[in-house]
Amino acid sequence: MKKHLFFVLTICAITTAFTQNKKLPEIGIAENLKNDSLLSAAGYRYLVESISKLISPKSVTEEQFNQNVQHIKSLKTSLYAVNVFIPGELKLVGPEVDERAILHYAEKVFKRCNRVHVDLIVWGSGGARRVPDGFDQAKAKEQFISIAGKVAERAKQYNITLALENLNSTETNFITTLAEALEVVKKVNHSHFRLCADLYHMLKENEPASVIEQTKRYLVHCDIAEKENRTPPGTVGDDFKPYLMALKRINYRGKIILECRWENLGKQAQPALRYLEKEIQAVY
Repeated sequence: MKKHLFFVLTICAITTAFTQNKKLPEIGIAENLKNDSLLSAAGYRYLVESISKLISPKSVTEEQFNQNVQHIKSLKTSLYAVNVFIPGELKLVGPEVDERAILHYAEKVFKRCNRVHVDLIVWGSGGARRVPDGFDQAKAKEQFISIAGKVAERAKQYNITLALENLNSTETNFITTLAEALEVVKKVNHSHFRLCADLYHMLKENEPASVIEQTKRYLVHCDIAEKENRTPPGTVGDDFKPYLMALKRINYRGKIILECRWENLGKQAQPALRYLEKEIQAVY
């Protein structure tokens, strides 16, 4: 009897320890820094902000950036990553590519990222990577792979990882599926050029969750929103479980970031967070 009781207690202790130590993907939000206090009160710990608002040398003066640095130091949430990397006027493909200008711009961004201790950049940039009408798509892919490798090498010097984001065909005409983004990441073949899986864009393109299962070695970031109007999880009730299950199958433990359109952030932020937490816990 004592041996049986000891065995049961041991199993319970192991199970409890495993449950407590099981690391789930943490949830963050892509939002304006000015909403930091609201988001912190709602339970968010991680924030993603756009480079154009916070860091870009094309839109943020040195004086403004210094003010941003001080603001970031006082945040209640943690600035985890930045997005909206390459501005639309800096073409990444087509006949007007200025490689020198792209690399010069990227290096300035990397230097500023170092100053605010951000080491992840989500690379969407639908305008910059849009293929001009009549331009060969295969040639555009070659151009993008070439410049991405050079930008990644600069990023490595600053210990920054770039995460290529799949967009959807209403926003750009190039790299509109996760499968295509994965193909590009593999061809660039650089340790600082990885992959972002945006579940909203996957849903818009009706891309199956099974594609995620091919991304294990490359996936470092994940964005999420509901399909129809980019509403926060739980608004309409889109079923994310197949996608979350695919993330679990590849043992994804990175962040999942809500990148949504909000009608009332103050009212919606916490319910969206709690809804997604429950979805993740149910799957993981």
